[in-house]
Amino acid sequence: MGIHSSKPQRQAQVLMLGLDGAGKTTLLYKLKYNESVITVPTVGFNVEMLQTEEKGQELTVWDVGGQRRMRPHWRHHYADTAGLVFVVDSCDLRRLEEARKELDQVLRSYSLKKTPLVVLANKQDVPGALSPEELSIKLDLKRVCGGRAWFVQPCSATTGMGLEEGFRRVVYLLKTSLKKTKKDIQDSVNKLKPKGFTIMKSGLHCGNG
Repeated sequence: MGIHSSKPQRQAQVLMLGLDGAGKTTLLYKLKYNESVITVPTVGFNVEMLQTEEKGQELTVWDVGGQRRMRPHWRHHYADTAGLVFVVDSCDLRRLEEARKELDQVLRSYSLKKTPLVVLANKQDVPGALSPEELSIKLDLKRVCGGRAWFVQPCSATTGMGLEEGFRRVVYLLKTSLKKTKKDIQDSVNKLKPKGFTIMKSGLHCGNG
């Protein structure tokens, strides 16, 4: 059961999904340590606590492995998910259709009905990366996100560009009514001060990688 009211709890569970190789774990470590690390495909999950300075909102981020054998287990993490982050490799054009199908299946779950979505368009620092606008079309977001708040955030797990902005948008969408227009949402997000995140020391890792 997600959090969909205009006044979210001070702690909210965020589920971060995406295909293997999309950069989920790399960007999570970049956000935590502010340095690039070499990772291997996650078999299992990683959990990190992010404490934003936006009215003390805390996020528990579940980074679940994206390998094909792991995807059937994604649904076991849907319960109590307040916000969904889906990471996409903006340069891997051959797997975009695979990513679209997986995202479409995730959003069809009743457990995630109306759960706000932020798509992190990763690897924007790589030449040839699709823009957020192009990616939204490729993923057919206007159709699959009907009835839910959503946003596409360009980012780079390597440089850190756009990562804090992406999670600030998660916090904002958790407390924003769908009745607001896209312009209202964009204007409000732009006015948020870049206060950033304080990473809590506690964390949890399960599985290999």
